[in-house]
Amino acid sequence: MNASELIQSLPSRLKPGIDPSLDFVYHFRIAGEHGGDFTVRVKNGACTVEPGLADEPKCVVQAKDSDYEDAEYGRTNAQMAVLFGKIKVSNIGSMLKFVEMFERVV
Repeated sequence: MNASELIQSLPSRLKPGIDPSLDFVYHFRIAGEHGGDFTVRVKNGACTVEPGLADEPKCVVQAKDSDYEDAEYGRTNAQMAVLFGKIKVSNIGSMLKFVEMFERVV
């Protein structure tokens, strides 16, 4: 899967038993041929992904498509990618919560 497909797969990767009171909006701004702008919403125990940027996000993630793919597939350490600026995250705490909510790509 490419970066766009990885983001669009998030609803199927949401871990079961997510607290239904959570209400998060994340914006993903992925540059490159396999990127795009996406709004990811976790609300009422479900996840939705829509094209474009909507509402006020708790966190904005910006990356090149290849850097995002490398982090998702574990080809690069995601924390190091953030540290070195390959992946920019506006709210680290919110992003850590995001990572906990989703299954890794296998």
